[in-house]
Amino acid sequence: MSMQQENKFQAIIAHAKEYGFVFPSSEIYEGLSAVYDYGPYGCELKKNIRDYWWKSMTQLNDNIVGIDAAIFMHPTTWKASGHVDSFSDPMIDNKDSKKRYRVDQLIEFHAEKLAKEGKKEEEYALLKTMDELLTKEDYASLKQLVEDNKIVCEVSGTSNWTDIRQFNLMFSTQLGSSEETNEIYLRPETAQGIFVNFLNVQKTARMKVPFGIAQTGKAFRNEIVARQFIFRMREFEQMEMQFFIRPGTQKEWYEYWKEARMNWHLSLGIPKEKYRWHIHSKPAHYADQAVDIEFEFPIGFKEVEGIHSRTDYDLSRHQEYSGKKLTYFDNEINKHYVPYVIETSIGLDRMFLLILSHAYDEETITNKDGSTDTRVIMRLPTKIAPIKLAVLPLVKKDGLPEIAKRLADECRPYFRCFYEEKDTIGRRYRRQDAIGTPYCVTVDQLTKEDGTVTLRNRDTMTQDRIPISSVRDEILKLIL
Repeated sequence: MSMQQENKFQAIIAHAKEYGFVFPSSEIYEGLSAVYDYGPYGCELKKNIRDYWWKSMTQLNDNIVGIDAAIFMHPTTWKASGHVDSFSDPMIDNKDSKKRYRVDQLIEFHAEKLAKEGKKEEEYALLKTMDELLTKEDYASLKQLVEDNKIVCEVSGTSNWTDIRQFNLMFSTQLGSSEETNEIYLRPETAQGIFVNFLNVQKTARMKVPFGIAQTGKAFRNEIVARQFIFRMREFEQMEMQFFIRPGTQKEWYEYWKEARMNWHLSLGIPKEKYRWHIHSKPAHYADQAVDIEFEFPIGFKEVEGIHSRTDYDLSRHQEYSGKKLTYFDNEINKHYVPYVIETSIGLDRMFLLILSHAYDEETITNKDGSTDTRVIMRLPTKIAPIKLAVLPLVKKDGLPEIAKRLADECRPYFRCFYEEKDTIGRRYRRQDAIGTPYCVTVDQLTKEDGTVTLRNRDTMTQDRIPISSVRDEILKLIL
């Protein structure tokens, strides 16, 4: 990451705190590592992203329904899913700096350096060997690979490494009284709540294959290396949809959902060149195809969403461990089968960071006296901006606040409004720019004479006079 990229990322983090988007959790007690709280504008933006995703999945599809499964699940769930035995990361520590790394990320970062130096063949060979050793779980040879390639710690600059160890990422807790307790886990993903409810949903919602089940909710992972602001946290939120299909149709549905999910991202007005696909050469054990949608953050291209063809792995495993049949009878082919699954899984917090990263902009403004100033603008998509309209009386007298408050009250049932009368109109515009409000309406003396107000556009800074009676309908047209 270049210094310019690092500076922008730090500016986004500072802006998020200053303007009420994201706060460090428990900050008065010096915080809690990799845990964050969403402030007044952050929680609104997060809710709007979640609602926009939910609408695209459920309301706009007649064969996808929702579910809200519990965070606590029977512990056998995680045995069946493979999380108890294999949900862990191989980690390595630098003895000098005490900094801990995920081995695959350490090697991949070195491979990126080789690629930038034009050493494509060396990069390919390194990644190929890494994949083979990870598959075999040959950690002694993997450590040797790190040492042979003289991969160093970014802090100490040395290659004084510990042996590689596995760390399980699930948080465990106790359920029940102290006399009779059972160890259970905080869910590390939301998907299993969908799989164990497959038949409940299919029967009660009277769904026919192909159909999907969508869910949003909290998940928890004891990330050993948690960093980069809200990109990787220990408590986070997922938006997942599992699409159940007839075996043998997975290739066409996989391609369908790849295109559909990319179109969802682009519908927010984000340029296509900011995204790229990362195809998994060796998908996880439960998948026959997998791809990530990556976005160009200030910290580089990072995964935001995954689309996976999960075969019948999940339902078959739960069928095996529960002893209950999880099959579907397909009337069209007169056959029982365990459905295959196409999964779309997006991190809500990562999507939030994506929106912040793309929206943050600094613009130099030349003042009347020739001096320059910097205007920070959050160019948030109007569809998901926390505040859609700010209503501002030009001055705090002459009846203008009363007119402005009536207008705000008229609009509030239809979209989120903000009323403010403190400070000069210029400062108020700047504050609204900084929280991403796309439109401001100013009530002035002319409003009393001809019933018009000034409508200001955040991005273009253009100002147009429109009738006060048409403000609500005009904003509704602009934000849809």
